[in-house]
Amino acid sequence: MAVITQYVVVRNGEEKMKFTTKAEADAYDKMLDMVDELVPLLEQSEMLENEQACEDLAFYLAKQREPLLIALGAKKPAKKKTAKKVVETESAA
Repeated sequence: MAVITQYVVVRNGEEKMKFTTKAEADAYDKMLDMVDELVPLLEQSEMLENEQACEDLAFYLAKQREPLLIALGAKKPAKKKTAKKVVETESAA
């Protein structure tokens, strides 16, 4: 018999998702926390007509957390590692 460890994210008594690592479960739980904060903010805007649209947009923004933080100026973009360009100098012939 095999033993399988699973991490279950539960919200309001409802099972949302199962994960095999604690880190994945924590990340998903954190994303759900962001959604819970974003939904009321989006509902206040009156730009979206229904609650489902607000929730869908909140999930999208939460999933795009890193680019959103960069766009808001709360985080700087990661520096891209590029190969050093070798500048060749011409020798006088």
